[in-house]
Amino acid sequence: MGSGVYKSGISNRTCDLAWLLAVALLAAAPFTFAAEEFVVRDMRVEGLQRISEGTVFNYLPINVGDTVDGIRIQEAVKALYQQGLFDDIEMRRDEDTLVIVVRERPSIESFTIDGNKDIKTEDLMDSLRGVGLARGRTFDRSVLDNVQQFLVDEYYNRGKYGVEVNAVVTDRPNNTVSIAIDVKEGDRAKIRQVNIVGNDSFPEDEIRKGFELDTANWLSWFRQDDRYAKESMSGDLETLRSFYMNRGFADFRVESTQVAISPNKKDIYVTITIHEGERYTISDVKLVGRMVVPETDLSRLVLAQPGSIFNLNLLTRSAELMKLRLGEEGYANAEIEPVPELDYDKKEVAVSFFVDASSRVYVRRINFNGVDEVDDEVLRREMRQAEGAYLSNRLIERSKVRLQRLPYIERVEFETETVAGSPDLVDVEFDLQYRMPGQFSGGVGYSESQKLILNGSIVHTNFLGSGNRVALEANASRFSKVYSISHTDPYRTINGVRRTVSLTYTDFQRFGTGFSDLNSTNYGLSVDYGYPITEFQSLSLGLSWQRNRLLADSVTSSDQYRTWVINNGDTFLRELSNDFVAFGTEFDSVEIVAGWSYDSRNRAIFANRGSRHQAIVSYVVPGSDVEYYTARYNFTKYIPIYGQWTVRLNANLGFGEGVGATTALPPYKQFRAGGPQSIRGYREQFLGPRDSFSNPYGGNVLVAGQMELIIPLPDRFQSQARASVFYDVGNVFNSGEVAFTDKLGSPVNYEPEFNELRTSVGIGVQWLAPLGLFRFSYAIPLNEYRGNDRFYGDEVERFQFSIGQAF
Repeated sequence: MGSGVYKSGISNRTCDLAWLLAVALLAAAPFTFAAEEFVVRDMRVEGLQRISEGTVFNYLPINVGDTVDGIRIQEAVKALYQQGLFDDIEMRRDEDTLVIVVRERPSIESFTIDGNKDIKTEDLMDSLRGVGLARGRTFDRSVLDNVQQFLVDEYYNRGKYGVEVNAVVTDRPNNTVSIAIDVKEGDRAKIRQVNIVGNDSFPEDEIRKGFELDTANWLSWFRQDDRYAKESMSGDLETLRSFYMNRGFADFRVESTQVAISPNKKDIYVTITIHEGERYTISDVKLVGRMVVPETDLSRLVLAQPGSIFNLNLLTRSAELMKLRLGEEGYANAEIEPVPELDYDKKEVAVSFFVDASSRVYVRRINFNGVDEVDDEVLRREMRQAEGAYLSNRLIERSKVRLQRLPYIERVEFETETVAGSPDLVDVEFDLQYRMPGQFSGGVGYSESQKLILNGSIVHTNFLGSGNRVALEANASRFSKVYSISHTDPYRTINGVRRTVSLTYTDFQRFGTGFSDLNSTNYGLSVDYGYPITEFQSLSLGLSWQRNRLLADSVTSSDQYRTWVINNGDTFLRELSNDFVAFGTEFDSVEIVAGWSYDSRNRAIFANRGSRHQAIVSYVVPGSDVEYYTARYNFTKYIPIYGQWTVRLNANLGFGEGVGATTALPPYKQFRAGGPQSIRGYREQFLGPRDSFSNPYGGNVLVAGQMELIIPLPDRFQSQARASVFYDVGNVFNSGEVAFTDKLGSPVNYEPEFNELRTSVGIGVQWLAPLGLFRFSYAIPLNEYRGNDRFYGDEVERFQFSIGQAF
């Protein structure tokens, strides 16, 4: 250990050479064990510092009482060297005592890495600890050499060919060493030129469109596509091959790839030499092998047909579709291999799909991991794949979708694991990520007008782990009171019949900010059942009872409110003062609600695939004090266009009117539009007919639609937030049930007209938080009506924000 400072340079064969040298010295020694055997009566070890004698005796293949000779000693020396604990081992005989003299390898007192930027120190330390380079471990120079080369290779793979990795080993007291690795990364080599030689049929720019690597351009600072990496080069060569093979060049090949590095190791020049070959057509397509499903089922999935241009991508996709079809029937290990046979003279290709269905695979067990807050039964009732049945990829995927549509499940992944010793049995492992199962809010406030304000709400979609939804709401102030409770059991019966029971009490002086006064008191009780008729469709039927009391006055209530109150229900009159008269009505109504829905969305919240249709008709049964009906239809569809970019289409239609002696739809049943949840950019609920005080009244006809381009977000945000660019269109109208006037008191018509639809464009963000679903939007109305001396104009609100329920 001469100078006390050593630079790594010992080869990987150091230990073997040391052992061979020791054996050679033993053989050349004046005294050899081979010349004289003896029985070991005792053993001792000399030279130990940190390692105990027991450790040496544990690895030593000689025990007291053994007879040893030169061969046994050589074997013992080799066995001790293999443990990597010693730099030198010598065995001596002291009468009948075997003496083992050792020189321990030093231990690592400290270990540091400096200069590394591309590779995190924490990641490196974890990897190096696994190979023995860590504080307190025994120092092995060969391991250090390997680490140096590993680091160099890693930086080469990242395009840094000027990297220098220097390791310095310094002797420390007590047979310890300190190791310092210094990394000089250098600059990343950039691609200065890419040449493709042999391309006669296509220009180089067209060929290189799909390449990951490129020469420097104005976006390279962001995309970093001008930085050379071996993995990217391999991918680009495969892209090049696919480019030609998908355009009929069945005998295409890459003849050579040359990568040249400039002397300063900063520039890279790539030259790819190719052989295009000729364009081939498909002469015949056939299926070969054991058909476990009707051959016609597989033949329909072949996308490449005789007479078409050879296309490797179509062959690969055809094989994947056939494999999926076999997977539906439990043949999860099926292999489909398309084999083209080229006729070089006719420039034709005969394609044979070799079908190897293998044996059917069955599911032994289905396990759910990562979620302890949900009862096992709640998850299992969403399964379409059964234990003991054959494995079906279609049923597994459907089960996954049903799980991730649960409002308290954020993410679902699954994998199948083959049961050891049984290749035809698998366990299905679902890995679930739990999300907050509801929304919780509460507050206390005070204002001069409202006085003391109390509010609170709880929505829990997984009550006590049962999967049941429970909602409680309580809001109280001087001018409004709302109390409600509801309970939903999504699996009231084993067949998946849903039941919802709700009880409500409301007392409003007005329906919303900016509305005219109308005191409305309502008690309600409703029961609703839903019955699934297919995997995606369900029917619903419900019954609700309501007791309503409306009170309009002669001063602050609009003409439209007073007219409806006076002409409907059991009316009464109260004279509160000489100039202040209250008109009231009370009535009971029993409402039948029937609906149909189709839902194939992949998630209930922030879906990006599938569609949803929902039609609901409600009708107040004859004999009620007030009779009316309403009908609503909602449509949503998600259309993938490129990668994770998705278009969302949404439409809302509504219509209602009074029946029999009822003059019009009740004020609280009127449809309203405008705001964050309908036509953004217009003040909330302010579109449509205006009453005699110029306040919004609503209408009995609703037309609204949205088209959104959903912007992809990083994976960790996709289940919590959404951003989009949107176009909204819509309005509410009145079919003539209610009489309205303009500013001058003349009758005005609010019947549906196409040119009265309001439109807007903008950007929107939604964020799912513990308090609810936050909606932010900034919209620019495109055709708002500014009004004049006679007609009321639209009220514009470009930035809008709301908090609503997501569950």
